Amino acid sequence: MKQNRNDFQLNVFKMNLDLNDQRCLEAATGWLELGNHLEANEELENITPQMRAHPAVLLVRYEVYAKAEKWDGASEIAGALVKLLPEQPSVWICLAYATRRKPNGGIPEAMKILLEAESKFPRVCQFPFNIACYCSQKFDFEEAERWLKKAIAIDEKTVQKLAIDDPDLLPLWDSMGGTLWKRV
Repeated sequence: MKQNRNDFQLNVFKMNLDLNDQRCLEAATGWLELGNHLEANEELENITPQMRAHPAVLLVRYEVYAKAEKWDGASEIAGALVKLLPEQPSVWICLAYATRRKPNGGIPEAMKILLEAESKFPRVCQFPFNIACYCSQKFDFEEAERWLKKAIAIDEKTVQKLAIDDPDLLPLWDSMGGTLWKRV
């Protein structure tokens, strides 16, 4: 399963932050882009305490936790983001991604999140795509192919780019003797 970078603009959410907090948030984002989640976290600590629960700050904090592989914390943050921004598909994907990886998490728990979100966002290909990945990991190849075809029907180019090198789909590709595109 691929985790997409947030598919909406942080700029919209930064509007309620004061200039200093915006600068800290931008610096944290820059550190993340440079691959340094520790420095990104330090920048987030400089944000005014009452603004640390701001959606834009939480989005970056989630990425810091994900890079650090602190999946319990990432899952908690993503859960808060789902409550704050339930109409943003990417926060649901973040929640599923972290839930799969956290201790006492796993594919069944993450699958529940994706199935709930998929019904809310039927035109977002990442949900059926990621469900296909989970089915592939469970060796349920018939379901994996069904979900993958559903994702393809929504946006074939995006799905093909995601699917080509996603390791979660390797069991499916092995069972088929190649990728879906070779068979179609």
